[in-house]
Amino acid sequence: MGVTVTVEDQDAYLARVGRAGMLMLPMITGIGEQVRAWADELAAEGITALAWDPFKGRSTDNVTREELGGLARELDDEVALAEQAALVDYMFGELGCSKVGVIGYCLGGRFALLLAARDHRLANVVAFHPTVPSQRPPHHTYDAIAEATGIAAPVLVSYPSADTAVPNADFEALQTVLQARPTGATFAQYFPGADHGFSDKGRHDKEVNAAAYRLAWPQALAFMRTTTG
Repeated sequence: MGVTVTVEDQDAYLARVGRAGMLMLPMITGIGEQVRAWADELAAEGITALAWDPFKGRSTDNVTREELGGLARELDDEVALAEQAALVDYMFGELGCSKVGVIGYCLGGRFALLLAARDHRLANVVAFHPTVPSQRPPHHTYDAIAEATGIAAPVLVSYPSADTAVPNADFEALQTVLQARPTGATFAQYFPGADHGFSDKGRHDKEVNAAAYRLAWPQALAFMRTTTG
């Protein structure tokens, strides 16, 4: 079981085991029960996990998804990226991690791409169904597809073909940008019929989503072990 730690002026969820580390950037759920379980699972695999709290204590544990959706539309890219950078500093410094990667889901997947484009200390990027539509909403200051060209680390990105938040053409554009980088391998997972957010257990009543996650997660774990070990 992890604990809540305070880093500068923000709280984060920490499941600590060793010197390999992953910064976790949640989906719309915030640091709800599922994200904490994922962090604990990473720790059980020998990887220290530190989860950013985008909504400052609010999650699916205590508020509705509709409320969290409203909060997500209020996120400021600069503020969020600064908070995430402080957590990376904490992992290298206070936690003594020798290698740190970043894994994000949906909105967190987008931030994982943006953060890695800025911070070349990161050993990997895992982006599950990142919310990176080319038609950016007003609160998306940065174009994550365009900025992905600046990522130096290996990237694993998972995309569901029935993603209603990110058209297939936008995923293809992201792949093109990632594969054109001069450094950093690109691994793409593509799941026909799966929905945006297929990792979310709340979507596993549809077998296509549950099946996609069963295939995707072991590959992501192997990727994280290899790049942070």
